[in-house]
Amino acid sequence: MTFLDACALIAVIHGEPAMNRVLAILREESAAMTATNLAEVFDVVARKRGTAHARIADVVEPLFEGAISLVPVDFGLARRAAEVRTDHYHRKQRALSLADATLLAAPRSGDRIASSDTDVLAIAAELGIETIELPRSSA
Repeated sequence: MTFLDACALIAVIHGEPAMNRVLAILREESAAMTATNLAEVFDVVARKRGTAHARIADVVEPLFEGAISLVPVDFGLARRAAEVRTDHYHRKQRALSLADATLLAAPRSGDRIASSDTDVLAIAAELGIETIELPRSSA
């Protein structure tokens, strides 16, 4: 299973450089996204690009009807995310968001993460999580 960071769907929405790699993941592999990372997609695209939430939903909702599994944040995932953030967050050197921590806490053995965030990729390596480095998003 490949867990997608918010930047992956943002790239699809805006036709950014990572889009083709993300679409290949969706076609060829099992993909998942945590509910927290999906919320981040709506937040970033609406705040930074001014796109209406309804328009964002029109683009991403069909992806969750088959290509991407939505992972709810239950008690266990919430606790693991808090532990990841507590262990790896630094305000100036590693401003790890709670959504990023949730992404890093979600994979199990054999899973991987697709992201363009250098801090997320570095922490994933420290945690022994396989990664796919995506081209950086402009969002």
